[in-house]
Amino acid sequence: MQPLKRLSIVIPVYNEEPYLEEVLRRVIAQPLPGNLEREIILVNDASQDGSWTVMQSLPEKNPGIPFHLINKTVNEGKGAALRDGFAKATGDLVLIQDADLEYDPADYPKLLGPILDGRADVVFGSRFIGEPHRVMYYWHQFANTLLTTLSNMLTNLNLTDMEVCYKVFRRDVARRLNLKSPRFGVEPEITAKVARMRIDGRRLRIYETGISYAGRTYEEGKKIGWTDAVSAIFHILRFRFRD
Repeated sequence: MQPLKRLSIVIPVYNEEPYLEEVLRRVIAQPLPGNLEREIILVNDASQDGSWTVMQSLPEKNPGIPFHLINKTVNEGKGAALRDGFAKATGDLVLIQDADLEYDPADYPKLLGPILDGRADVVFGSRFIGEPHRVMYYWHQFANTLLTTLSNMLTNLNLTDMEVCYKVFRRDVARRLNLKSPRFGVEPEITAKVARMRIDGRRLRIYETGISYAGRTYEEGKKIGWTDAVSAIFHILRFRFRD
């Protein structure tokens, strides 16, 4: 097996001007295991604030790190941003990072470890298996548990947090996902597709690891809502039975 040399970090951005520089500072400051180098792919999803201006300043402030900046003029959603970001990825591994401060890049070694050790093709984070997390909305966790359970029933996986942002893939897996869902339906879509994907005739090896979580309130900029939960049910059923 060829050594894994580069990590592509794909960051969808929508109205994250207050957080973006700090998120990138943390992403860049985090040491990577296995002597991985990093490239950063930022996808501006037609933000209405100064996010694009901040994004344009980042390569000059961080010389020596490869950046790819994508500026979408029409807001399409997280799924479409990930699809565009995955298409630009040149790394051996691809990691999804949100552009707010809910997820901590200090968890990268735990997320990358199972793939670097040759045990996994995909790694999911989980906000619910032992790591510190901010106490937030009960009904959000209830909905997440319900959606994860329904997804598990149809995919025959035993994940604890299907809706989590942090997911890492070998690049050959990321490129074959062929994402269709434009918004937050991308999480059940990814899960359904990795559950049934075969490479060289075998099922993917999927791992899960605990991560910390500092959730935001709606006043702090949280975007996902109850309509996205309803949409997720549709996408769980859709991608279980068809591509």
